[in-house]
Amino acid sequence: MNRIIASSLLSVLFVAQLSAQKKELSFAQAWGQEASVTKTISQYVGWADNTHFIERSAADGKLYTLDVKTNARKPYTPEAKSDVTVFVKDKDVFIRYGEQAPKQLTQSPDSEEKNPTLSPDGKFVAFTRKNDLYSVDVESGKETRYTNDGTDVIYNGWSSWVYYEEILGRSTNYKAFWWSPDSKKIAFMRFDDTKVPMFPIYVSTGQHGYLEETRYPKAGDPNPTVKIGFVAVDGSPIVWADFNEEDDQYFGQPYWSFDSQSIMVQWMNRDQNNLKFYAVNPTDGRKQETYDEHQDSWINLDHDERITYLADNKHYILKSDRSGWAHYYLYSLDGKMLNALTQGDWQVSSLELVDEKNKKVYFTARKEHSATVDLYRVDYSGKNLKRLTFGEYSHQVKVAPDGKHFITTYSNVYTPPKVALLDNNGKLLRELADSKAAEFDTYNLGKTEYFTIPSEDGQFQLPVIVTYPVNFDETKVYPVVMSIYGGPDAGSVRNTWKGTGNQYWAQAGIIQITCDHRASGHFGKQGVALMHRQLGKWEIIDYSTIAKWLKAKPWVADDKLLITGHSYGGYMTCLALTKGADYFDYGIAGAPVTSWDLYDTHYTERWMDTPQDNPEGYKDGSVLTYVNQYKGRLRIMHGDLDDNVHLQNTTQLVDALTDRNVPFELMIYPGSRHGFARSKSSYDFKERVRFYYQYLLEKPVPAEFK
Repeated sequence: MNRIIASSLLSVLFVAQLSAQKKELSFAQAWGQEASVTKTISQYVGWADNTHFIERSAADGKLYTLDVKTNARKPYTPEAKSDVTVFVKDKDVFIRYGEQAPKQLTQSPDSEEKNPTLSPDGKFVAFTRKNDLYSVDVESGKETRYTNDGTDVIYNGWSSWVYYEEILGRSTNYKAFWWSPDSKKIAFMRFDDTKVPMFPIYVSTGQHGYLEETRYPKAGDPNPTVKIGFVAVDGSPIVWADFNEEDDQYFGQPYWSFDSQSIMVQWMNRDQNNLKFYAVNPTDGRKQETYDEHQDSWINLDHDERITYLADNKHYILKSDRSGWAHYYLYSLDGKMLNALTQGDWQVSSLELVDEKNKKVYFTARKEHSATVDLYRVDYSGKNLKRLTFGEYSHQVKVAPDGKHFITTYSNVYTPPKVALLDNNGKLLRELADSKAAEFDTYNLGKTEYFTIPSEDGQFQLPVIVTYPVNFDETKVYPVVMSIYGGPDAGSVRNTWKGTGNQYWAQAGIIQITCDHRASGHFGKQGVALMHRQLGKWEIIDYSTIAKWLKAKPWVADDKLLITGHSYGGYMTCLALTKGADYFDYGIAGAPVTSWDLYDTHYTERWMDTPQDNPEGYKDGSVLTYVNQYKGRLRIMHGDLDDNVHLQNTTQLVDALTDRNVPFELMIYPGSRHGFARSKSSYDFKERVRFYYQYLLEKPVPAEFK
């Protein structure tokens, strides 16, 4: 026994001696502000054609093409025809071709145009002005007005808030109109917010301040009524799609057919468990149902990649998780499913290329492991599935237009990003770049590992990534920071390189962990669906399981586990310091939802149904329900202009905590919305540093932060 102990001590001493011989990261290097263990490499941004890929050089920032066979390198200039931009300046629309001087298209300095969008043929620009839809002829400057009823509650081609935030997506910037491929028609949505409750946000600037009022439907409230219309570019009476606008319904992003003769409209019921596709005739508004899907839990009304039309104008590829896992299906335009392209207990990520000539589909998926992404190829028949990438890495790919080659940027928690060129059989042709610095092994780093922890009921292996302190010693005791998000199908754990931004706290002696629960997407839709009507339940059970696993380790402090997150992660943090307070000691919560009846209809009801239908679920999922169990120390931050998760959420929690006379910290960031204003980020960072040093490390804040 004495020999074993002596041998162990010698091993520890040997490791310590090796660590002592290595260099320590500087303050800037430990925060990832200066290069150390990695170096900047060129970016490979796409393909110029089938045999030449595009490099953005790390040396000069310029673009070059490289030949896949010879590696010959030439300067690259994008085609001039693609270099046309339309934009708004001084409230008017301008167009610019290449480096030419901009041409002004509108003359309305008192009314700003929004979302100017060039027609496919380049002859017209559509836009909205005061919630009405217009276009302007690029050559003549002639304006055509399509709608005339825009008001503060009627929007034509401009999204109602809940559609912008949850359905069409923030990237649209409220745009809700779509050119037909032949440039002869425009489809648009008309929103009526008359019955949607107004939510006031107080803006404190100036002597008197003012109210910013938004039509925001909270869970159970009336939604906007929506119509889908079509207009001819040269002006015509509006044709309305044959839907009853008074029905309690949602419409997803529509998709024009290649020949512009029809448009596919996504329809969903208020309960969000029935999705239908309709082929709508834009000349008379008649509709024909082509797809009907039901799920017991919910269906996501995706605003990207649910439907991919093929150029043959005969087929489309559908992405659906109706089997319990996200997969691709091949359909004919009349709605007949021809076959499943993929299937199994794994899920697809994104469609990279459809090779219609050879009837093959290239796509990425989380198949080998839920925390990694690979590229695959499969035939239209669903046969001959082949993995094209390699190793235990996560891959980001760019596939050539003909599918014969692809570039991958790949990494894992142990390996900094590398770039390689491969052919469509997965054969490695050459390595293109490696960000690992020559001095990588000379630095003393905190080790990062990926592994899983069994759930309490033994049904799932919960994925985690841990970064240990520098010179980690199992005979010592360390505090822990657990970073989470926690939303449905929104996992944080990916087996990719994490950079060196986590190394400062590794140097300071903090264990850092990122983890996911059973409904975070690693276990498909069947795992995510466990959250139906009970947000907050399984998340806090699984996070508590991970917390208990940590605290069972002799090297984890039993009173210094901090959990932190923003938005849904803020909700989970507040829930952890109340419902889960036996397992969590500290929390830093950004912009938290504290009760689901305070959040919007479409997001909340997708998981929870309405408060009227599921009162117990709303009660069980509210932080306010468990405020009497609060202990530890919680820091809450919120922007006073947050139009997404309203400050009302934090205010109600603060009211409950102060009534209990318990200690907590609160910071309101004036002028900030859901993401804090850049002017506040430096202060917010220093306050997080202060919190860590005060409560986890119990040391003064170092001079570098002052």
